[in-house]
Amino acid sequence: MTDAFIYDTVRTPRGKGKKDGSLHQVTPIELIATCLRAIETRNHLDTSLVDDIVLGCVTPIGEQGADIARVAALYAGWAQTVAGVTQSRFCASGLESVNLAAMKVMSGFEDLVVGGGVESMSRWAMGSDGGAWAMDPRVNQQTGFAPQGIGADLIATLEGFSRRDVDAFAVRSQQRATVARAEKRYAKSLVPVRDLNGMVVLDHDEYIRPDTTVDSLATLKPSFAQMGQMGFDATALRKYTTIEQVEHVHHAGNSSGIVDGAAAVLIGSKKIGRKLGVKPRARIRAAAVIGSEPTIMLTGIAPASQKALKKAGMNASDIDLFEINEAFAAVVLRAIRDLQIDPDKVNVNGGAIALGHPLGATGAMILGTLLDELERQDKQTGLVSLCVGAGMGIATIIERV
Repeated sequence: MTDAFIYDTVRTPRGKGKKDGSLHQVTPIELIATCLRAIETRNHLDTSLVDDIVLGCVTPIGEQGADIARVAALYAGWAQTVAGVTQSRFCASGLESVNLAAMKVMSGFEDLVVGGGVESMSRWAMGSDGGAWAMDPRVNQQTGFAPQGIGADLIATLEGFSRRDVDAFAVRSQQRATVARAEKRYAKSLVPVRDLNGMVVLDHDEYIRPDTTVDSLATLKPSFAQMGQMGFDATALRKYTTIEQVEHVHHAGNSSGIVDGAAAVLIGSKKIGRKLGVKPRARIRAAAVIGSEPTIMLTGIAPASQKALKKAGMNASDIDLFEINEAFAAVVLRAIRDLQIDPDKVNVNGGAIALGHPLGATGAMILGTLLDELERQDKQTGLVSLCVGAGMGIATIIERV
């Protein structure tokens, strides 16, 4: 097999995923087209050399439905020979797209592929595409379905993470993101979103809340207690019999933010890089996905990471920096504990609690954040991982070249 190299990563800013968010008036196809045009311009790219575009979108309905990857390629003015496919692995979709793009290149079937994702959460609410897992009572019962927030609170209960523990983690994410934005650590991959007249709509991540403190978070009520009372706590307790009740500690301030955004990663062989006259920035060394227990749902990070590490012939101690998606604070705290890694190596520029989690795009976004930070610190290896809906995990290891 040939190696798959990362040549460039770009992303839009994350806009608040509400009607008053700056990106609410921007269509999903415009968001991803912004990334495609940036990839083309930054690399002086002859787009006819691109074989395929693989995009993640978790809520593929309405204007971000059908095969937005192919239509976005046409809309961005790329060569009509560029194919496109849209897929969903829930919250891992953006990273899954990168991994699929890498596999295409490594197989030798294709030479140059874009992987990425898009999600406009202000225009299309999470879960609005339905699905049997959440909508069919028989499927609910047979699979032990409970909403993600219940799983996050269940993790905190089982691991003994207090409300103060998860709030403190959230504050650290805000502090790190605030510093990163001020020091322009996101600048290398960030491309502004513009309107039809070329005026800037948004050029920075607007979800960050620099003034967040543990005391201010303490005033927020748990978000998932009422869901628990509706019967989902009972579902969790039937599977996890060592606890008497679920302690509800998560809320909007220590969970991932709802935002809009898109990202794209240019991946190719060494041969195509020479033809393009661009230098590779990193090699994708290994990737893995796993299935995990679906009621708790959010514990797949450590086993997916361990599987990828085994594929690469590495240990967690060999990794210089980690990006672990902050779906909920307890998820990352457990992953740090399970992998026995230094918290100071994890999400050094903040995570989704501070920045937001545009579902289909996040995995590709944080891969770019990781690569930029490896270069800034002149370090070599990084691991990206996300927990995934329905009980899954994903991980990817990159190595600078």
